[in-house]
Amino acid sequence: MKTSAGRFFEDYKLGEVITHAVPRTVSGGERALYHALYPARHALYSSDEFARASGLPQSPLEDMAAFHIVFGKTVPDISLNAVANLGYAEGRWLKPVYPGDTLRSESTVIGLKENSNGTSGVVWVRSRGFNQRGETVLDYVRWVMVHKGDPAAAAPEAVVPDLKPFVAAQDLVVPEGLDFSRYDFALAGERHRAADYAIGEKIDHVDGVTIEEAEHMLATRLWQNTAKVHFDATNRSDGRRLIYGGHVISLARALSFNGLANAQMMVALNAGSHANPCFAGDTIRAWSEVIDKAETSAPGVAAVRLRLVAVKQETQPLVLRGDDKKYLPGVLLDLDYWALMPA
Repeated sequence: MKTSAGRFFEDYKLGEVITHAVPRTVSGGERALYHALYPARHALYSSDEFARASGLPQSPLEDMAAFHIVFGKTVPDISLNAVANLGYAEGRWLKPVYPGDTLRSESTVIGLKENSNGTSGVVWVRSRGFNQRGETVLDYVRWVMVHKGDPAAAAPEAVVPDLKPFVAAQDLVVPEGLDFSRYDFALAGERHRAADYAIGEKIDHVDGVTIEEAEHMLATRLWQNTAKVHFDATNRSDGRRLIYGGHVISLARALSFNGLANAQMMVALNAGSHANPCFAGDTIRAWSEVIDKAETSAPGVAAVRLRLVAVKQETQPLVLRGDDKKYLPGVLLDLDYWALMPA
């Protein structure tokens, strides 16, 4: 048999290392398509001149675009038969990705747990993206619910990894040469620096974007994400195509420009949950909460820890959970990350 139906839950083995197929050389095309798909306007990723003035050799590929490329390579082996992608932890961007770089991915299975229904299970993997020099550009953990191919297959011994609640500030990697001491706030679009934000402050990003069916499928194809639930309506009982969670992250991150224009670089993904499913026709809005701030050794560069929340339009602004402590039905994304901005 020449074709593959993909892996099911019973096909994973704890400690297994999976090398993912099809390396990808990135170009300015990925940047142009990223900006066409999302309202992305952060100056560092839009202008080579702005990036050079900030100490980088040129404008890098957006952090989330690099994430999508690395993530997409893992899908045929990890989440082709997924019910849903559930969350992220311990993510770090370790090297900027520039046009001309070639990215490949590798994953290690670090946890397995069958669900009580016996028809699916949760798989935890640590995935890494490498460039053409073998340098790790991205490292993160995610967990995904995967169908069983044979409900009668024996369940593996349950192993749930002990994951850190967040990446410590001292473990953040600041790109070599980054320097915000001569930062141009006018060109960046806002005057707010890290010192202007208070821990606990919430920022309503005001704007909204309605997701279209063709648009999200184009994005998912761009990242070579082949998960069936994003394309084949027969793979869900409701007959609807599920929006790739990374698409929601990029939309929310782009919307956060209004209020966080100077949060230029994502350097860590502390935790993330896709709280509720997202479908075409949903209008996405976003708000952020400042969780923490830290100094870095780079000139003029501070790190700000942020919670980014994406919600459907009708959801109450700036509220994450109900009285029962559960996510509100309209909450789509709860993402905890570190970003670099002028001190």
